[in-house]
Amino acid sequence: MGFYAKYVLPKIIDCGCRQTVMQKQRQLVVPLAKGCVLEVGIGSGLNLPFYDPAKVQRVIGVDPCAELLSKARQRADAVPFPVELLQRGAAGIPLADDSVDTVLLTFTLCTIPAIDAALTQIRRVLKPGGEVIFCEHGKAPDSAVQRWQNRLNPLWKRCFGGCHLNRDVPELLRAGGFVLQRLEADYLQNVPRIAGYRYLGIARI
Repeated sequence: MGFYAKYVLPKIIDCGCRQTVMQKQRQLVVPLAKGCVLEVGIGSGLNLPFYDPAKVQRVIGVDPCAELLSKARQRADAVPFPVELLQRGAAGIPLADDSVDTVLLTFTLCTIPAIDAALTQIRRVLKPGGEVIFCEHGKAPDSAVQRWQNRLNPLWKRCFGGCHLNRDVPELLRAGGFVLQRLEADYLQNVPRIAGYRYLGIARI
């Protein structure tokens, strides 16, 4: 791991994900989580203050970045429910089958490299009747925006830790064996369109 990836990129990610527009999206989805929650790509723990303590038993957060997890540990100390943090990628979630009630994904599916394997793991650990709650950015519906997403995607991935501009989130979830129960999709305000098309929803097996 180079200097940029180890020391600079985690700060950029934490700062970017703390922007007001991003925090407002977290406020929409995080309180919906309940029971035993697996948060994939917990990063620096920015979602932790938005969980509803009356609904959440515990949160298990996985993320491959040690530097971001160190920030998450500090934020975990301020919440009234147990938080377990694991430095792991989403393609190897170390939990038992049918063991979590909710999987939370916020601005995560864009970055996971082995996306098919990750969705297989998420489906494996989710209890029957459990929910995947997601808020992601991805492929825009407008062809002109799509062209710019495709053009800029290689450079964007290099600069922002593997983040893709052009992933079709609903299609990825369907291909992963999930049924969309709720889906909202629109452009976020005050965000460049190439990175600002947001998918928000709930999926089940």
